[in-house]
Amino acid sequence: MSAGRRAGLPKVLVIGCGFGGIEAVRALSKAEVDITLVDRTNHHLFQPLLYQVATAGLSAPAVSAPIRHVLRREMRRGNLTVLKAEVSGIDAAARQVTLDGHEALAYDHLILAAGATHSYFGHDDWAVHAPGLKTLADAFDIRARVIGAFERAERCTDPAQRAPWQTFVVIGGGPTGVEMAGTMSEIAQHTLPQEFRRIDSTHSRIVLLEGSERVLGSFVPAQSEQARVQLQKLGVEVRTGCKVTAIDAAGVSYETPDGQTQRLPSRTVIWAAGVAGSPLGRALAHSTGAALDRAGRVIVEPDLSVADHPEIAVIGDLAAAKSHGAGEPKPVPGVSPAAKQMGRAAAANLLRRLRGEPTRAFRYVDYGNLATVGRKAAVVDLSVPGLGALRFSGLLAWLFWLFAHIYFLIGFRNRLMVMIDWAWSYTTYERNARVVAEPRLQDRKT
Repeated sequence: MSAGRRAGLPKVLVIGCGFGGIEAVRALSKAEVDITLVDRTNHHLFQPLLYQVATAGLSAPAVSAPIRHVLRREMRRGNLTVLKAEVSGIDAAARQVTLDGHEALAYDHLILAAGATHSYFGHDDWAVHAPGLKTLADAFDIRARVIGAFERAERCTDPAQRAPWQTFVVIGGGPTGVEMAGTMSEIAQHTLPQEFRRIDSTHSRIVLLEGSERVLGSFVPAQSEQARVQLQKLGVEVRTGCKVTAIDAAGVSYETPDGQTQRLPSRTVIWAAGVAGSPLGRALAHSTGAALDRAGRVIVEPDLSVADHPEIAVIGDLAAAKSHGAGEPKPVPGVSPAAKQMGRAAAANLLRRLRGEPTRAFRYVDYGNLATVGRKAAVVDLSVPGLGALRFSGLLAWLFWLFAHIYFLIGFRNRLMVMIDWAWSYTTYERNARVVAEPRLQDRKT
């Protein structure tokens, strides 16, 4: 397609190269539209396995791929431009966005898929002591802190000073928190023994703090209990009903269910408790008058568009969307299958508008939930048409989780790398991605 032909086509701007953004671009690439995809990184990230990078189970290339490579087939069609830039502002009246604080980029239609960030519930000062896990940079930081903690413990001669370095706290009992806690226990119990002379890594404490009454709150109570039992078998201390009140360089303070305040000395704290919509959600709300929910997500119309701005759609973790199927509309969960479906739905509605057809309300098809707890331990809650809910746990669930994640990885190379790394780790307990170029521990006192 020539540049002149592109100039006369509707300009579609997609912000964000997560699951939703990728699916939207793929659905639009065969249409007579000029697409621009903007992301502040140069790669697509398979976030469900990001914790494996943070815990040295996988290398970064195994869970990520360059955007231009992922969309190489779409780019060959000649109507897709990929820009590495950060969107700093949105002007809905002028139908343009601002890149990196100065460059303006016009659009006719906008699909906002900017994702989510960490939420510390008004305590942003906790971030320096308890990093969250959303990006590759976050994963590298957490990996350096975890590996660095064992190295610092090796240097301590006083057991009282050593204990906080061998105490790891994960805050949040959702899938990310459960997966992190279980994997960190495996590292301490199976990967690192015999590698240190002064410390015994098996004496490390992994503590999982959850504010509600059970872990994996999106699963049925019986499966939550199964996950808790499996975590405890792995050596994780699971403390539910505990609300964090303070985090500093020396540890965590939290309130127990009976109202008492406890102090947990720890030099490595990981945050997996809450998410908030991207700051671009607030920028869009300021420009369009769109409403936001408590997490900063944009409340969208049934067809995923913004009220009074049908040319703008919000998808993925940034959208407070509802599924409009049989019965009352239900909130759409913040999971990758939902983002993919929203990406395809937003693209389809955009094309319907171009043809002068009415748009359709979004309907989420829920295939179920998966969460791994650790080696040979996982929980699966599937929705099987005609059969209803299919729930199981343990080894079979763990194998199902493994193959499901390998299947949904982008690219044959990534699938092959992950299979090889997992097979090697399973047989040897080794984690060869433990190399840290330069541990960044300067943010905490030593």
